[in-house]
Amino acid sequence: MLTTFGFLDVPELSIILVIALIIFGPGKLPDIGKSLGKGIAEFKKATDGKSSETKDERIEK
Repeated sequence: MLTTFGFLDVPELSIILVIALIIFGPGKLPDIGKSLGKGIAEFKKATDGKSSETKDERIEK
């Protein structure tokens, strides 16, 4: 079975997508996806910066 995020499989993601489509409509989904993608990218960027700082601190000790 295909696992995408480790805790959600394809059927669960399909159900979530259908519910989002019903709630927000087809016109808003691209905007929501774009905003979600930007948020995830910013989060990854912030956590990457933190992990490199902690690696530098470990090297100094």
